[in-house]
Amino acid sequence: MGEQMKYWVGFNKMPGIGPMRLKLMLESFENIEAAWHASPGVLSQIGLGPKIIEDFLQIRSELDLDAEMDRILSSGYKVISWDSEEYPVRLKEIDSPPPVLYVWGELNPNDRWAVSIVGTLRMSSYGEVVTQELSTSLAMNGITIVSGMARGIDGVAHRSALHNGGRTIAVLGSGLDHLYPPENRQLAREISENGVILTDYPLGTKPEARNFPPRNRIISGLALVVVIVEAGEGSGALITAHFAADQGRDVFAVPGNIYNKSSIGTNQLIRDGAIPFLSVEDVLEALNFDVIVQQEVINEFMPEDEVERKVYEKLSFEPIHVDAIRAACDLPVSKITASLT
Repeated sequence: MGEQMKYWVGFNKMPGIGPMRLKLMLESFENIEAAWHASPGVLSQIGLGPKIIEDFLQIRSELDLDAEMDRILSSGYKVISWDSEEYPVRLKEIDSPPPVLYVWGELNPNDRWAVSIVGTLRMSSYGEVVTQELSTSLAMNGITIVSGMARGIDGVAHRSALHNGGRTIAVLGSGLDHLYPPENRQLAREISENGVILTDYPLGTKPEARNFPPRNRIISGLALVVVIVEAGEGSGALITAHFAADQGRDVFAVPGNIYNKSSIGTNQLIRDGAIPFLSVEDVLEALNFDVIVQQEVINEFMPEDEVERKVYEKLSFEPIHVDAIRAACDLPVSKITASLT
């Protein structure tokens, strides 16, 4: 996991140092280890206030980073950061992506083709059926389902994906050692074996109400498309929809009975510009599924070697001289000819 990762974990436990301040610090120091060991004077020079510096110095003196890493790894979890190759591509595109993710399970490169399905805790039979059909169809098409492992719509979305051989990602509003709700612990184990559970909250973080709205930016950030199945007024699912719109994701809302409280939020989303969800084909079309399939076929046959990939990408069905390839790739002729061979 790398010696540097413990410093990422350390900064993630620092109050007042979020993505923007951490980015500033990384731009000011050679690496994250140097930022961790910075003196108070230097921290002040780069713009940190006295209270933040005071808290930073106190926590830094008390925190045993090696013990914290041992605690994470011995629990069967791992940590990834902005610097990690496994960091989700879609999530890295959003404003202020979380610097650190705690992961239970395995992320997959194909998880970049994902749809977030969220909704109310108190779903109707209509909402349950729509969620089952949507999640099942997407899973059977190789699309990863992202949700928040809450009661109601979220749980149905995860279970439907798993029962149909698909992958699913659950995003928590707590540490991985404080699964919520407790009745979903078995579901969590199943997800960890056939997908991944992740959070940006460190171990020991309890599922407090204030944690859930910020985690919704991750639920939407991991996906290309977000579908709100049912949502009452003030529902957390509406927060996810707003994050998704800000992140440039397509937002679908399932139309519902105007007299049903669980449909007030989704009907209002449609009124305000969300796309009415009328069939699974609507979502597949928004995903540009044909392009996805073609891209996966291309990726399957692309060489793993970086130089060979560069050369391969310059080839076409038209003849091209080796000198033209060399100029396009900015590589020595010897490497070009070896790669072509």
